[in-house]
Amino acid sequence: MAKSTDNFEGRAKHLLRLLQLCGGCVPLHRLQFQFSDSVIQTLLDKELVQVQNTGRGFLLEIAEDF
Repeated sequence: MAKSTDNFEGRAKHLLRLLQLCGGCVPLHRLQFQFSDSVIQTLLDKELVQVQNTGRGFLLEIAEDF
């Protein structure tokens, strides 16, 4: 069970690095095929990222306080 938790945390860290490399934000619809909703929700719960409504879609962006 620890193995799946480590993999899960690794995916969350990978997503955070991806956001940093992409300038801090990525359209949310692009990520939903690469990352599970649980990984995205984990970063939201830790307040490391936030979702912004642009009126044309949603962006997942690094939280300003992070």
